[in-house]
Amino acid sequence: QVQLVETGGGLVQPGGALDLSCAATGYFHTISYMAWYRQAPGSAREMVARATHSAAGTQAQYSDSVKGRFTVTRDIFKSTLSLQMTNLKPEDTATYFCTGGFYYSRPGLQDRYVEVWGRGTPVTVGS
Repeated sequence: QVQLVETGGGLVQPGGALDLSCAATGYFHTISYMAWYRQAPGSAREMVARATHSAAGTQAQYSDSVKGRFTVTRDIFKSTLSLQMTNLKPEDTATYFCTGGFYYSRPGLQDRYVEVWGRGTPVTVGS
């Protein structure tokens, strides 16, 4: 079983900064991607930032609403995904979820792929 645990949420004033971290644990041999999503009350879950790893390296994608303010970093050795958030705005208030795609092997069988979600960490931007 693969598990994702997010840490680092909290209350921050507008214009402030906050770092989130997501750690992947369990049995897997390859991570296809890891990403941050968020969901504000009454709204749909939306992608914030995604880090995809390939032979060419790690490529990051951002939603337009956070581009230039958020930075996603993946540590492939520690299987963690970080999100550095700066210049936070009240509209960034949401529960932030980590997700990822993982491959694991089974004796005598083909590898399996599973997508996993963390439980989320709340971020509140306000005074």
